[in-house]
Amino acid sequence: MKALIIGGTGTISSAVTELALQRGWEINLLNRGNKPVPHGTQSLVADIHDEAAVSRLIGNTQYDVVAQFIGYGAEDVERDIRLFAGYTRQYIYISSASVYQKPVLSYPITESTPVKNPYWKYSQGKIAAEEVLNRAYRESNFPITIVRPSHTYNGTKPCVAIHGNRGVWQIVKRILDEKPIIIPGDGTSLWALTHASDFAKGFVGLMGNPRAVGQTYHITTDEIMTWDQIHSIIADTCGKELKPCHVASDFLIRHQGDYDLRGSLLGDKANSMIFDNTKIKCAVPDFHCTMPMAEGMRLSTEYILSHPELQIEDLEFDRWCDDIVRIMKR
Repeated sequence: MKALIIGGTGTISSAVTELALQRGWEINLLNRGNKPVPHGTQSLVADIHDEAAVSRLIGNTQYDVVAQFIGYGAEDVERDIRLFAGYTRQYIYISSASVYQKPVLSYPITESTPVKNPYWKYSQGKIAAEEVLNRAYRESNFPITIVRPSHTYNGTKPCVAIHGNRGVWQIVKRILDEKPIIIPGDGTSLWALTHASDFAKGFVGLMGNPRAVGQTYHITTDEIMTWDQIHSIIADTCGKELKPCHVASDFLIRHQGDYDLRGSLLGDKANSMIFDNTKIKCAVPDFHCTMPMAEGMRLSTEYILSHPELQIEDLEFDRWCDDIVRIMKR
């Protein structure tokens, strides 16, 4: 079985590539060649946005699966339809679980939950792409499968509710320095963190699966924790006590400064996200998440603590946090 993965070196696509190789897939990676590719893959170097160059590169090659990991809007998938119609038996598009309606009106979230996110352009782009693909499936039988990940991580950095433009290290450093950590809301919103190796089990199980054509799936862990619990695990791993500073999301957005918090909070993390994974388990019977969230956050925190090259300070974000804490104290 032969697959073309567009991207292939990111957090979740790397895990998918690794597992697909283990299961005997022939993997071609199409990207700009800026990162090393896994051993055993064939590298196709091109910018996917250069449609003519990609067309020349792939020629008339037939694929069992084309997986698009870096498509963010309608124009991206319209281009892919032109490139791969008639040349793939399945086109898998990575969307996002953030497309589900916000605020969430009922639980658990299933694939039939309405898609509507008025707060986040990222999610709106994904919704537009899904609409194009569903229309192509209905009108021209383009063989789509849509996959919606939620918060997926690979164990190299802990997951936090809010961070600055330079990554999550400043949150860890604030914990080490025993400074307050801003957590939106009252800290009790429920969240699911899925390890990339677990996500890959569901995704690879959909590759070449005839039941998946024309279908949409989210792939997440069944486990949930509050944001207070998630941050407390990070603090415990650091040997420190968590000092949460709970701040209403609306207040943070009004004082966001240079940070775009409206989409990531009102359009995502401020909501409890409780998923029903029945559909992916029916399509992929061996799908099961084996990385507990607590263990995943502990290992991720230990990893960043032991890798100085990942410890990138963000003094601007640190000052912003201090300002918010001072306002809340007043």
